[in-house]
Amino acid sequence: MNWEAYAQCRLCPRACGVNRLQGERGYCGASAQVELGRAALHAWEEPSISGVHGSGTVFFVHCTLGCIYCQNRQISTQRANGITVDASRLAEIFLELQDQKAQNINLVTATHYAPHVAAAVTEAKRQGLKIPVLLNCGGFESLETLQMLEGIVDIYLPDLKYYSSYYAQMYSQAADYFEIADAAIDAMVRQTGAPIFNAQGNMKRGTLIRHLMLPGLAGDTRQILRHIAERWGDRVLVSLMRQYTPIGMEKYPELNRAITEEEYQEAVTYFTDLGLAGYLQEGEAAQESFIPAFCGEGVKKD
Repeated sequence: MNWEAYAQCRLCPRACGVNRLQGERGYCGASAQVELGRAALHAWEEPSISGVHGSGTVFFVHCTLGCIYCQNRQISTQRANGITVDASRLAEIFLELQDQKAQNINLVTATHYAPHVAAAVTEAKRQGLKIPVLLNCGGFESLETLQMLEGIVDIYLPDLKYYSSYYAQMYSQAADYFEIADAAIDAMVRQTGAPIFNAQGNMKRGTLIRHLMLPGLAGDTRQILRHIAERWGDRVLVSLMRQYTPIGMEKYPELNRAITEEEYQEAVTYFTDLGLAGYLQEGEAAQESFIPAFCGEGVKKD
C-alpha cells in the first residue's frame, strides 16, 4: 500500500507536508503509526447504520479538523494518545467486530490513516470480512485520499458542518470548509451512488450526510439543508442532529447551551418542506451519556 503518502503528508486538505515516517507531526498530531481509542459495538448511530446489534465502531485518535466543541476531544486533539496498532491488527479488529455481529465496520475519523485503512480492509476482506465498511468523517476531506479509499468504503457518513466561512474559521480553523466538504461529498456520492438497503432495512451502500445543529446558527443550518436538497436530492440521506452538548464551552458563551426545542422544530419543518429523506433526533439525544468511554476497549488482543 501507499505508505509513502506519510512521507510528505497531504492526506487532508491542510496539506502540512510533514514527514510522518520520520516522526514529524502536522496539524492533526498523528504519526505514521495508527492509534486507536476504542473498537466496540455502538447502538447510537442512525437506525439503518446501527441495525439490531450495533455498528462496529473503530475510533481513531487525532483529527484533521479539530472543532473546538468536539465531544470526542479526549482522543481528537493533537496531544491525545491511544493504543498503537499495525495494519494486521487493524484487520483482526474488523473481523472480531464482525464476529460480534456488527452491522458494519464504522471507521470514525480515519482518513489521516488512509494507507493503513486501505491495507487493513483489503486484508480483512481476504480473510472473510463481508459486512459493509463505513467511513464516519468530518467532511473536510482530500479528493486524493477519497480516491485512495474508492472500492474500500461502501458507506460514507460525512458531516456537513458549516455553510459560512466565518463560523468554519472561528470554530474549526477551516475557512474553506464548505468548498472542500462540498467537493468531497460529491466525490463520495459519485463513488457510492444512491443509498441501497438490505431486506432488514440496514444500509449496504450509499452516502448519509450528517448536520449537527449549533446554537444560534439556524440560518447556517437552513443554507446547508437547502444546498443538500439542490445538489444531491434523493441521492443521499440526511441526518439532522440536535445532540450538541456544551462541554467546556465557557470561553465561547454563544455555544454554552443546548439546542432549543423551537430551534430544532423550525429546522425539521424546513427539512420536510425541502423533501429531504433521512433521520431526525429525539430530545434525549443531547446527553453526555451518548459519548463513549475511550478506554481502549476492543483494541488490545485478549
